[in-house]
Amino acid sequence: MNVIFMGPPGAGKGTQAESIVNEFQIPHISTGDAFRLAMKQETPLGLEAKKYVDQGLLVPDEITIGIVKERLQQPDCVPGFLLDGFPRTISQAEALDEIVQGMGRNIDHVINLSVDRNLLLARLTGRRICRACGATYHILFNPPATENVCDKCSGELYQRSDDTEEKVGTRLDEYMNKTAPLLSYYRDKGNLREVNGEQEINTVTAQISSLLRGQA
Repeated sequence: MNVIFMGPPGAGKGTQAESIVNEFQIPHISTGDAFRLAMKQETPLGLEAKKYVDQGLLVPDEITIGIVKERLQQPDCVPGFLLDGFPRTISQAEALDEIVQGMGRNIDHVINLSVDRNLLLARLTGRRICRACGATYHILFNPPATENVCDKCSGELYQRSDDTEEKVGTRLDEYMNKTAPLLSYYRDKGNLREVNGEQEINTVTAQISSLLRGQA
């Protein structure tokens, strides 16, 4: 079973992916993981990617696509895979189609976790981190006993600079602008599955599982 997870930052893709890969015994593959593996193994593409990563630059499409292709050809992907964070553009989606078709396979399901923008902002801007011990809290979903004070070490809690409403809003806008065409691409192919990511975690997991098993 070959699956793609889509959804904006804060939609819960990572949490859901963990459950799904355990249930279906397929690897969870993000572009970051694929890059790290290729660089660790010092493959030619991995060494090329490292040059860009070390400079803080975006890795060009042709290298990213090549690394994903290498990763999908690994033995653990024989039963299938769950891709998270790739593809991000139509050109990457078309390249992925060529890769899997060249392997005699198809993308079976594209799961899109949809969440209201205001809820995403609440999820992503509510994180607080202890300056002393690094413990993580959330002002709505996992608040400390005393506001802005760590339960574990009484250290000061702070909000990361990239968790501010302005920064999060920019990330969400960028995601929506880039992925809206992708959703249409997969909808036209007939393998896009929409799941309401605002529900309880276990409910979302159960719905995704049913879709993948063809029971929904």
